[in-house]
Amino acid sequence: MPHQIPVTKTASRCIAEHVQGSHVFSIFGYSKHRGAGMGEFVRSGAFSVGESEWAIRFYPDGLRENSKGHITVYLELLSKDAKVHASCDLRLVDRSTGLSSSVDITVPMVFNQKDSSRFAPQHDTFKNRSEFEASSYLRNDNLAIECVVTVMREAHVSETRSSPKVDVPPSDITEHLGKLFEAKETADVIFSVGEETFAAHKIVLAMRSPVFKAEFYGSMRETGAQAVPIKDMQPNVFKVLLHFLYTDSLHIIDDLDGNDRSEMIRHLLVAADRYSMERLKLVCQSFLCENLEVQNVATTLDLADQHHCRILKDACIEFISSLNKGKLLWKSICRKSYVWSDHEHTA
Repeated sequence: MPHQIPVTKTASRCIAEHVQGSHVFSIFGYSKHRGAGMGEFVRSGAFSVGESEWAIRFYPDGLRENSKGHITVYLELLSKDAKVHASCDLRLVDRSTGLSSSVDITVPMVFNQKDSSRFAPQHDTFKNRSEFEASSYLRNDNLAIECVVTVMREAHVSETRSSPKVDVPPSDITEHLGKLFEAKETADVIFSVGEETFAAHKIVLAMRSPVFKAEFYGSMRETGAQAVPIKDMQPNVFKVLLHFLYTDSLHIIDDLDGNDRSEMIRHLLVAADRYSMERLKLVCQSFLCENLEVQNVATTLDLADQHHCRILKDACIEFISSLNKGKLLWKSICRKSYVWSDHEHTA
């Protein structure tokens, strides 16, 4: 397993700060302002947002030829020699409801008081005049323009900090399930195996084995039984099987040595096939593959064939083929009537 280099994680934040203000410019006697000529305007009183002075310009006849047939409205930066990073939202106030609606929104830009960028928006057609005059924005010859100005301040960057390190312990679910296995008082099923009995939990067994699921919750389920009999299995094998169902490990047989351990694994492989426990079946195959010997390969091959263990079966065949006396061993196997459907061998 490659060595993992510890990674130090740090973090900082950038917060965009801003200040916002709004100004309503009310114009009475709109019709009296009309006809003064293109480029003529009325300007609101100066108002302050973000330590800068601003004003609204209203052109009832438009500013230039390209704005003919429109009214024109601008926000203007008044502060001398100022450069301000800001955005604006120019609105018309509905004279019937008092609510305002956006007509033109300018995204953040740099207003430079020394040139034409002191104005926003950068176009002359604010609102079609005929539509405006027919709307509720003009009532009793009066109108109101609202301008919301947002001035961007210098962004605030936080100090760099190390991310808190939390040591998360390894998963302990198997430990808890192991304790559940030992907690006999919460069990809801009893198994009778030979002269011994074992208490367990139906839901855990059903979760781990489709065969147990069918027995406890499917059409095969038995009701009213005092104990579920388990035939053709030794008590110590069933105990190890239950332990694996709860903990996904075979540590319970770590104290077995040599032939006893191998024999237990063989019985467990049979049990795994019986209860459709594919992971346990693979664990058993792995152990038996690693412990093949001349003395056990024939019986292991027979076990693999009976319980459809292709990996173990192939390992046995390869082991036999690698032996100097492989032909004699094959003859011995054939005399015992072993038949391999998907391999052809010459004795």
